[in-house]
Amino acid sequence: MIDNLPYRQVGAEDVRPGGLMCVADHASNFVPEGIELGIDPKLMNEHIALDIGVEGIADRLSRRHNMPAHIACVSRLVCDFHRREDEAAVVPTESDGKLIPGNIGANVEARLANYHRPYHEALGKMIAQVKPRMLVALHSFTPSLETSDDERPWEVSLLYNQDDRAARHAIRLFAEQGLTVGDNQPYSGKQLNATMDRHAEANGIPYCTVEIRQDQITTEAGQSRWAMMLADVMGRVALEV
Repeated sequence: MIDNLPYRQVGAEDVRPGGLMCVADHASNFVPEGIELGIDPKLMNEHIALDIGVEGIADRLSRRHNMPAHIACVSRLVCDFHRREDEAAVVPTESDGKLIPGNIGANVEARLANYHRPYHEALGKMIAQVKPRMLVALHSFTPSLETSDDERPWEVSLLYNQDDRAARHAIRLFAEQGLTVGDNQPYSGKQLNATMDRHAEANGIPYCTVEIRQDQITTEAGQSRWAMMLADVMGRVALEV
């Protein structure tokens, strides 16, 4: 965390209104001092703790492709910013079959006050400042789940709830790149779309929630490749919405 904030913002200064803006809810595996999750430390480098590869892409989009970014600085296991305040999983006690014993009986209100609310309040203010034409929410997904042997063939997926304007264009453009594209897979934005529901759909802002399969972006080379491709595809999508 920087200055004890659960987020950091990159590239918002002197940006022209009407461009693209990036949001990365699950970019960090950081656990603040005083919080004990009670799990094997090795798990903090796995998907249950963060979306692997996303932070590097968000930084590159901001610094190299002129897309300001709002980036989480706290692990989803401490507080999941991509959940509503009233959802039990906002402070998860289980993830992908792994028990999070330190969160059983946790002070959820304190987690919301210290992390969730400041994160979303700052995101809302940044959106008002940047006035983006379109929001790009970045996530990554595992090639398979610990609790299932089913492989996930999609290299990239687009999630959406009610507003699918941008997602439809992005699905087509990624497919034209020769990629296997998931349409609201491996899970649906109609069930899991909290941040974009709040900051995009509620305000009539077009958005793309982009999920990239982790094996595509575990290296810096992969992150650079995807940042370049996202900047191109999302820029073209923004012209269509």
